[in-house]
Amino acid sequence: YPVPGVRWGITEAGIRKANRKDLAVLLLDEGASVGAVFTQNRFCAAPVQICRAHLAANAGQNHGIRALLVNTGNANAGTGQDGLIRAQSTCIELARALNLSPEQILPFSTGVIMEPLPHDRIAAGIPAALVDARADNWAKAAEAIMTTDTVPKAFSTRITLDGTLVTVTGISKGAGMIRPNMATMLGFLATDACMSQGLMAQLARELAEASFNRITIDGDTSTNDSFVVIATNQAAHLPITSLDSTNGQALRAAMLGIAQQLAQAIVRDGEGA
Repeated sequence: YPVPGVRWGITEAGIRKANRKDLAVLLLDEGASVGAVFTQNRFCAAPVQICRAHLAANAGQNHGIRALLVNTGNANAGTGQDGLIRAQSTCIELARALNLSPEQILPFSTGVIMEPLPHDRIAAGIPAALVDARADNWAKAAEAIMTTDTVPKAFSTRITLDGTLVTVTGISKGAGMIRPNMATMLGFLATDACMSQGLMAQLARELAEASFNRITIDGDTSTNDSFVVIATNQAAHLPITSLDSTNGQALRAAMLGIAQQLAQAIVRDGEGA
């Protein structure tokens, strides 16, 4: 199901291979709440470092995160200062196109490690991705973030809060370098429910702990693991200010159900499984 306040745009940027969807942009309407958890590996890829910095920069700010930029084919891991510069440059390019600040962009990369990120190809592909941006592109986005996955991973559900229909939709990728405490995985989970920004980090941690942090395939922890949770605050119910409230528990249960389906799909698609 589409999530009000979220649009995905996908294109072929030729990051590693021609004729494959390898660049995705998630656009968020103003006012969304965003939380995330990342790899526990001591070695963090450039995009993870920048995501953490941008989330910290937006803590307590009114403008907030407005877009995610996801590329496959190149993980931008083990690339040092040059990798940070290249990742930040892609944020600058997308921010310029959207009239935002670079700190309002979260970058994500997955694919081959130890190779320079082709940031020029990503920059060149951004306009086409933005033109493609649509609310019903979740399934297409699930394909665009795949690396060694054999099938896209996407699940969705709807629940009722205060008589209002609320949507929860998520996608993930991952098939190898999987062990407890995340995996070589990306996960994006969104809802149009109304939830205060102050709860998002806790929600992301709790959902990850009961889903992605419990799976293993080959005992390897990646440098790029990222799980992002979004609430667009567009549903017409009273804002959730506690996860222990009736609505908070109902929403958490619905989102956990989707997160667990996404995590199980990763194991099911495990290399050699």
